[in-house]
Amino acid sequence: MDPETPPPFEGGPSSEVPELVLTPEAAISSGSPDLPPVEPYRGLRWIFIGDQGLRGGWSILVFAALFLLFLISLSFALSKIHHPRPQGGAFTPFIAFVGEALTLLALVGAAAIVARIERRSLLDYSLTGPRRVPHFFSGLAIGFAALSLLIGLLAWGGWLHFGGVALSGSAKFSYALEWACVFLLVGCAEEGMMRCYLQFTLTRTLNFWWALALVVAMCLDLFLRTRGNGVWGVYAMALLGLLPCLILHLKSAARSAAFWYAAWVTSTFFGFLHTANNGENWVGIFSAAAIGFVFCVSIRLTGSAWWAIGCHAGWDWAETYFYGTADSGTTAQGHYLITSPAGKPFWSGGSDGPEGSALVIAVIAVLLAALLLIYRRNAVHAPAPALEQAAD
Repeated sequence: MDPETPPPFEGGPSSEVPELVLTPEAAISSGSPDLPPVEPYRGLRWIFIGDQGLRGGWSILVFAALFLLFLISLSFALSKIHHPRPQGGAFTPFIAFVGEALTLLALVGAAAIVARIERRSLLDYSLTGPRRVPHFFSGLAIGFAALSLLIGLLAWGGWLHFGGVALSGSAKFSYALEWACVFLLVGCAEEGMMRCYLQFTLTRTLNFWWALALVVAMCLDLFLRTRGNGVWGVYAMALLGLLPCLILHLKSAARSAAFWYAAWVTSTFFGFLHTANNGENWVGIFSAAAIGFVFCVSIRLTGSAWWAIGCHAGWDWAETYFYGTADSGTTAQGHYLITSPAGKPFWSGGSDGPEGSALVIAVIAVLLAALLLIYRRNAVHAPAPALEQAAD
């Protein structure tokens, strides 16, 4: 007998097995070498929006446009009120308060809109963290003490002379309060701009090459326009930060290094902005940039910018009101003590004030050492924003 023939495939001898067709995605997952990998289409939205909302570069452009719009609008509205102005263009608490209040309002308005776009809280820009009130008052006291140390060194070396008391009676208390309000606004506005919004946003945006490009752009701008004698202070800060950031880059520590790339850029930019002030010298510009870096370190150690805000306010109040020295070439109306520089401007600071003295560099180094000594052991790092893919 013939061997038994197996039954035909169900559907009859003419039935055909359906052909298996692999999609590109299935081919990739199955390891097929015949089809090239296909990148998922992300559209134009990817250029503007990342996993944290608006990408850092666009965020800064939108913020800058909104800030200028608010500042111009508020200034225009205020000009229509026709407030009386003091004779001679004196630097008074009222004039300073109005200017800083407008800046702070424009800053908060712009940052609030950008925060909304980025799906985050306004306080996320380095304003959260533990022990905010103690950190603020600690910074306030240390800022006053650091400036007092600088004044003491200048007086000890004969580069600063005291001439008595300029105010008496209730005037000294009223001016003390008025200037305290002014410099609280100064601390909030300048630290809010530099160490809160910009430091936070650049940390999630920058790699080494972008940081280097921004620093070089600032230096090139100053070189081409040669604005003032203080430009060498910006160059010095740019060079000082180059080697440490390059070492971090070569170690490929992208996520931990991004904060320090941002600190390099914001500190250099802080000095860059000060070149617009009258009476600055290169030491004063460098000291502004250097103390900006100290404030960045304080965010890293305390978990927020509140220590920096307090230290900034305490330093400026002591310099402008209490000791009555020049600040960036300007002496305020209504200061408590009468002081005058003496000797070579390199040591006395000359018209720039104590911040223009070479001794300020040593005082800033002591300030940094004190900050590390007090807070490093119990450092509470601020929540770091994740790096964008474009910065990896």
